[in-house]
Amino acid sequence: MKVKIDISAEYKEPFAVIHTDKVTDEISRIVDVLSTSETPVTALKNEEDIVILQPKDIFMVRVENGDTVIYGAKQQFRSRKRLYELAEQLGKQFMQISKTTLVNLSYMDSIEPGFSGTLLLKLKNGDKDYVSRKYLPEFKKYLGL
Repeated sequence: MKVKIDISAEYKEPFAVIHTDKVTDEISRIVDVLSTSETPVTALKNEEDIVILQPKDIFMVRVENGDTVIYGAKQQFRSRKRLYELAEQLGKQFMQISKTTLVNLSYMDSIEPGFSGTLLLKLKNGDKDYVSRKYLPEFKKYLGL
């Protein structure tokens, strides 16, 4: 793929133009990466502190016993936000893999076959969860399977 960068004072905000004969999975992924904004996630509790996290600091978000738990590299945080609110805020680098779980796709480590047609997704920080059958087609499409 050819890449060209044009630097000029006339551009007040960066923008990208892609010239192609058809939209492929690679082009779709590039568009997703370019259009993802790094919006900070606010008001996350870590014991007594309130912590500000960027999406790149989050490996997984899971609802556990009615609480929304956000998993970082080594720490867990609690949020008052609901799963769908965090999914909207975190952007396209996150995918819902079950009714209760969102994962950061850039931190996938390995995938193993699970029970009843599910897949076990392991993340680079050691966390793991199952991709349920409902979310499996979209997940496989992302992987190109």
